[in-house]
Amino acid sequence: MYCPRLNLFCLAVVALLLRTSAAPAPIEPGFVSLFDGQSLKGWTFVGKSGGGYRARDGVLVCEPGTEGNLFTEKQYSDFVLRFEFMLPTPGANNGIAIRSPLNERASSEGMEIQVLEESGAEKKYGPLQPEQFHGSVYDCIAAKRGALKPPGEWNTEEIMAQGRQIKVTVNGQVILDADLNSVTNLEKIAKHPGLFRPSGHIGFLGHQDQVEFRRIRIWESAAVAKPAEVPAGFVTLFNGRDLTGWQGTLLDPNNNPYKRAALTADQRAAAQAKADEQAKRDWKVEGGELVYRGQGYDNLGTARDYKNFEMVCEWKIEPKGDSGIYLRGTPQVQIWEPQTDGNPKHEGSGGLYNNQKSATGPLKLADRPIGEWNQFRIILAGDKVHVFLNGELVVNGLALENYWDRAQPLLPLGPVELQAHKNPVRFRNLAIREIP
Repeated sequence: MYCPRLNLFCLAVVALLLRTSAAPAPIEPGFVSLFDGQSLKGWTFVGKSGGGYRARDGVLVCEPGTEGNLFTEKQYSDFVLRFEFMLPTPGANNGIAIRSPLNERASSEGMEIQVLEESGAEKKYGPLQPEQFHGSVYDCIAAKRGALKPPGEWNTEEIMAQGRQIKVTVNGQVILDADLNSVTNLEKIAKHPGLFRPSGHIGFLGHQDQVEFRRIRIWESAAVAKPAEVPAGFVTLFNGRDLTGWQGTLLDPNNNPYKRAALTADQRAAAQAKADEQAKRDWKVEGGELVYRGQGYDNLGTARDYKNFEMVCEWKIEPKGDSGIYLRGTPQVQIWEPQTDGNPKHEGSGGLYNNQKSATGPLKLADRPIGEWNQFRIILAGDKVHVFLNGELVVNGLALENYWDRAQPLLPLGPVELQAHKNPVRFRNLAIREIP
């Protein structure tokens, strides 16, 4: 006897079996899988609490109640990350860490690309800022809304990171295409040193909600910038041939910016001529490198002043070396040998040496062995300073104190100075990007 209801039921069962047993879609050429569908091989959990992450039938599940970050063991710089995700409930929340260190501060010391079910988000969390919705560089750059499918349906997403350009595409719609250098809010820059980190781990950031991911794969860019290239958005500070753009820093007793300001025009011109003469004797250009070979404390400063900026440079010292970089003419981001007797705490370079109210030393030792080149990335935003040394964050948003008059705020404007400290020191690849 023919039964329409039974026939429809059979067709539904067959369709379900076909859907669940179908082979997964092939990975695109050039991409590699980050998740094998059966285990967490290649991943590590930091700050775990709650149920954690589970591999279940080809799906990576963030269990309800999970806090903590699941990171790739490998680090990535420029890449295209593709995955599918499902937000089961209204307001479900997670995040994608990119270029992050292995810690619980991925949204600040790395970057978080927000994962958030939008239709129920404000009912669950209250009013949100534009840069808190799905696809945004969390707390920094807002994405467009409206690309997500309803709760319980699978979405596709692509995150492209190419230098400072971040692009997010959801369900075929570009919702964010932004230059990180467009972030000029000084408070946000002070809170998010991760905006300046060139590489790090990729991760999923649990926020107590169940969220599911699958088909997680990545393509890495093979392009590697040459060390001598000026980064996009920067201008060179040193041309590798002569001291164009630099001048001597006024010598004692006028090496204090307040004393310099009190000089008459004639007095200042005479003092500057004397400082320039000293600089020409002691600062040499050798093989494209800027080298100090003097016996005094005659700093070399930029001929123009700067306010808020990002600066990169490479430096190299000899045994017992001691130097530094003045920001707005204020000492100093420290450079020295960790093991020298003149470094009583045997700290690494990068700390804010002359601070009294806040920390002076770096967060970690990131110096390379004496005789090798080191790289600084220094960000000054207001009075807050981030310092990366050889890719490691060693100063995170500390205020640089006014060494010249501690009762006053940091000077609003001043030169970048390379400190001369009687020891030979070499600099190269100096470049700067002003923050409007």
